[in-house]
Amino acid sequence: MIDWKEIIGIVAGCCTTIAFLPQVIKTWRTKSARDLSLSMFLIFFTGVLLWLIYGIVVADLPVILANSATLFLAGILLFFKVIYK
Repeated sequence: MIDWKEIIGIVAGCCTTIAFLPQVIKTWRTKSARDLSLSMFLIFFTGVLLWLIYGIVVADLPVILANSATLFLAGILLFFKVIYK
């Protein structure tokens, strides 16, 4: 059974992950990633990957779900940054 702490974690994860969607959509539509900082996204991607590993190690479902989705979206933005030079 999911308790209130996990619900808060899942909602928080959804909010922070969904916040990336407008940037992914805008970058995809405009085919421009000029204003995105490559170094910031590399550091962010690494941090999210480490959070995902941490979540797996401690078996924390909200951390695993949120960071899996965020890692996917950040990966898309990194991909766009490389191909939309």
